[in-house]
Amino acid sequence: MNSLRTAKEKGMTVSFDGNFRSTLWTWEEARDFCTQCLPFVDVLLGIEPYHLWKDEADHSKGDVKDNIPLQPNYEQQDEIFYIFIDRYPNLKCIARHVRYAHSGSENSLKAYMWYEGHTFESKLFTFNILDRVGGGDAFASGLIYAMMKHYKAMDIINFAVASSAIKHTIRGDANITD
Repeated sequence: MNSLRTAKEKGMTVSFDGNFRSTLWTWEEARDFCTQCLPFVDVLLGIEPYHLWKDEADHSKGDVKDNIPLQPNYEQQDEIFYIFIDRYPNLKCIARHVRYAHSGSENSLKAYMWYEGHTFESKLFTFNILDRVGGGDAFASGLIYAMMKHYKAMDIINFAVASSAIKHTIRGDANITD
């Protein structure tokens, strides 16, 4: 967390992906740590593993995200984004992709992004999977690239999810297209 704090003190834009790996720590450990990072983040990738308590004083009431499906509709995702923004006004962008598994080899992806005060929903991309490894990283790098190139908001989120979809059709853990 010190590196995030230092980056913010130096005026750097901080992107953060709290991608959970059960072999590294427990879900609660990840949620506790990643939530502590949120005040230092500008671009948040994903909506888990973070605490968004319904009541900060009484955690037994649960997390706001507890009843949101893995494949939320626009209104559900918009509501969660605005709760993040309300609690962490330092966030400039929140983006997450949503997977629809039709079979072991065919999936679809779309994404949601909160940016410049609005929630955007990408196109839905359907593809045959050659290799899933690196799909999340391709989404993140596509998003960051499009932001750095000053794409329009809808183009940012469509480019990010397309980058991930294309990566799924490439063997290896990187999207090697240009």
